[in-house]
Amino acid sequence: MSIFGIVLFLVFGGVAFWMLLFLLGFILPFWITLAIKEKLRPKRIFEDDNH
Repeated sequence: MSIFGIVLFLVFGGVAFWMLLFLLGFILPFWITLAIKEKLRPKRIFEDDNH
């Protein structure tokens, strides 16, 4: 039964590691790029909602 706990711990640790790697490698740069694009977008004084 002890080996089952160790294997479960390694599985959850591996899943957490790959999720963190995915977040740091893809989601974070994507989020930063969108934020920079939003900051650089020219602002309109009067925004048209119907167009």
